[in-house]
Amino acid sequence: MSVPLSYIHISRANLEHNIGVFRKRLPADTMLVAVVKANAYGHGLKEIVSIAEPLVDAFQVDDIEELRAIRVFTAKPVYIFGYVPRGALSELVALNGILGVYDLETVSLLSTFAQKSGKVIPVHVKIDALLGRQGILIEELPMFIEKIKTYSHVALEAVYSHFSNIEDTDDLDHARKQYKVLIEAKQYAAMHGFPEVRHHISATSGFLVEQEGNWGGVFVRLGIGMYGLWPSSQLRKRFSSSITLLPVLSWMTKLAQVKEVPAGYPIGYGLSYVTAQPMKIGIVPQGYSDGYDRGFSSNGFVLVGGTSCPIVGRIAMNMFAVDVSGLAGVVEEDTVILIGEQGHEVVSADALAERIGTINYEIMARISPLLPRRIS
Repeated sequence: MSVPLSYIHISRANLEHNIGVFRKRLPADTMLVAVVKANAYGHGLKEIVSIAEPLVDAFQVDDIEELRAIRVFTAKPVYIFGYVPRGALSELVALNGILGVYDLETVSLLSTFAQKSGKVIPVHVKIDALLGRQGILIEELPMFIEKIKTYSHVALEAVYSHFSNIEDTDDLDHARKQYKVLIEAKQYAAMHGFPEVRHHISATSGFLVEQEGNWGGVFVRLGIGMYGLWPSSQLRKRFSSSITLLPVLSWMTKLAQVKEVPAGYPIGYGLSYVTAQPMKIGIVPQGYSDGYDRGFSSNGFVLVGGTSCPIVGRIAMNMFAVDVSGLAGVVEEDTVILIGEQGHEVVSADALAERIGTINYEIMARISPLLPRRIS
């Protein structure tokens, strides 16, 4: 099989390592749920699930399309914590999805479809614990609980929420308030008809600070950490001495052309870059249609021959130019690293994110699903 021009490499060993790092720190009664929404954070749903399936207890996705896709690769529990249109709820029941709910019409429809299928469908009630996104307010819970009890084919399995300010601060005051709201919700549900109800709130960042917050719960929703990335620079500085995470993804391509241009020569659209002296440039056949942000125009770098090469001119839809003047013997089809390691140099998602004022999540999630993925 020929190697494609541009592709995403997935490291099986690094993914297995990262899952193991978190698994060995989990209490025995806590499930490890792999978050694979957004095409597994840009890594590739099929590829990540195929590696993680024997190592985790369940998966989490965002919507019905992702549930439909993941069911090709796993029969394990799949939680859907985004929005599912009411017209897709019958399919969700058929695919044995476990939905996060926050409106009673959805619960009623789930019960109806579950009854027709001869099933009892577990649900997790989303509590808006001082986050201000999806979910019900704690004041709405009594009415919600009383209604759920009337639906015989729906079982309340857990209440859950999501931390809003835990990865970028040492002040856990708001996180503690959120956790208090969630535990109040759990206790109310337990005293009013659901004594076995559980709770969960921790993603990677919550898990990392769990020793201090004692968040606990039925499971940890492991997202960014599973992919070898830190939720924030603050948590990396705080925990990297005791926890080693290994990046799972590398983004590779090849030079499409190498050529010499004279001084005073414009590079790319908009005349935004003009050479100050003769320059050797390499043309990289990737662009913003592949998920490589336009913000890297004259503001990024790639690796060629183990050397950091600056981007010159604008990122176009399908290509951009880099300065390879300092490289002897560089030729067409030499390997280019957009994310990853080469020689002693590294270009990381964090470094790229910092250059354009975003976060590593966005850098990864925007990588085109059309790029081939290769596991080794």
